[in-house]
Amino acid sequence: MINYDGKRFRPVADGAPEESRVAVYHQDGDLLWGEFLGGRARRGALTGTAAPDGSLDFAYCMVLDDGEVVSGHCRSTPNVLSDGRIRLDEVWERFGDHASSGVSVIEEIPAPQATRPVRTRQP
Repeated sequence: MINYDGKRFRPVADGAPEESRVAVYHQDGDLLWGEFLGGRARRGALTGTAAPDGSLDFAYCMVLDDGEVVSGHCRSTPNVLSDGRIRLDEVWERFGDHASSGVSVIEEIPAPQATRPVRTRQP
């Protein structure tokens, strides 16, 4: 099972990561939750489950920059990239007055590399 706890993701469009929106996932057993913001989303949250194969099934809600409240459902299928990061292929559905559906891709943001302090030689 993939452990999503603490992993950060961002949307990928035309094969290139977009910097504007970031999601942070948390996991405890099969329970998954997270939060996201950026792009048009002032704030968003998700809650669902992670299957043993790493696929995700969750509900989401968010407040957009124009004040619209949006909710929906998403199923995500993981693909492990050659560098070990996770790419999620998402099939989503939005509910309500502006109902829609679509497919999107998000990709794990690499963890920041720890830097070692530079030692200077004292005279």
